[in-house]
Amino acid sequence: MGGVDCVWCSDITYLPSVRGWLYLAVVLDAFSRRVVGWELGHMLEAELVVRAVERAMETRGELTSEFGTTGLDGSGMRLFHSDRGSQYASRLCGERLASHGWTASMSRQANCWDNAVMESFFGSLKTELVAQLPGQRFDNIQEAYRLLADYIDNFYNTVRMHSTLNYQSPVAFELVHRIKQISAN
Repeated sequence: MGGVDCVWCSDITYLPSVRGWLYLAVVLDAFSRRVVGWELGHMLEAELVVRAVERAMETRGELTSEFGTTGLDGSGMRLFHSDRGSQYASRLCGERLASHGWTASMSRQANCWDNAVMESFFGSLKTELVAQLPGQRFDNIQEAYRLLADYIDNFYNTVRMHSTLNYQSPVAFELVHRIKQISAN
């Protein structure tokens, strides 16, 4: 199984701010490493994850675009992988994923390598953005939101090259993949 929108990964990380921790939930397409949805909040709760999932669905147009509802590979299987956090195991999150046709998958207990794609993204984010901030923390949630949006939309997804993507950005990798698919048909 492979292709755009076949496997999404998700996780939550803690981000420091002057007023305490902020929580960032991210949904990433495992094929292209593109962040397709994210949400920032003051509370570590299932609703945070659901809002990130909803943003991902909006980004991808509910997956009813030219690729239909089956993912680009046509297998009909769409896998949503996360760690075993209570937010992901919640009824709210499970029902929301199922209503959009996603099959939930969770990491094995005490095995962070199952979600290494997300851990890699968070490592990049913290090194390339958070570590560059004065005091290595955000002033407030508004600043965090603005800087995260800029980092994700204007750098990580569109400019930052990935060795796993033949040194292309996630958006460029998806575009090349789509062009190859169109040319093959």
